[in-house]
Amino acid sequence: MHKAIHAVALCALFASFASSAQDVTRYPIPNSNFPISAAVEVPAGKATIYLSGNVPPVVDPKAAKDSVAAYGNTETQTIGTLTHIQKQLQAMHLDMGDIVKMNVFLVGDPDHAGHMDFAGFMAGYAKFFGTKQQPNLPARSAVQVAALANPGFRVEIEVTAVRP
Repeated sequence: MHKAIHAVALCALFASFASSAQDVTRYPIPNSNFPISAAVEVPAGKATIYLSGNVPPVVDPKAAKDSVAAYGNTETQTIGTLTHIQKQLQAMHLDMGDIVKMNVFLVGDPDHAGHMDFAGFMAGYAKFFGTKQQPNLPARSAVQVAALANPGFRVEIEVTAVRP
């Protein structure tokens, strides 16, 4: 009986240590309020979920097929893409705060001298990350690419999430 009580106490101690040691740690960018993490540390034993690249939905079905007008500007495409990611995560019992890494691919925009519309992307991104309701920030890269699979796409986003 003494061994059983000792084993239960030891398991409880280990469980409390394990749960505190299993927290994802997000490191802020020093001296910055930019809404991404400089790094995210995921402890061993966490389930990691990799979502394939997501692209925006059609927002104007009357616009020419495969046109930017059909999918909207960079901000609209970002919001649509992140909304789709949010729905995918929710179907897996996760949320946007569980994202630890994000890769963003932006196509150059003729309205921005052929450069990616980073401000438009950030306007959409800021609706999902760094808010009072969802303060968890992923590590993130955003790069300009020559093109995506559809000529109307300006945005593609892939994410990695961790099950809490």
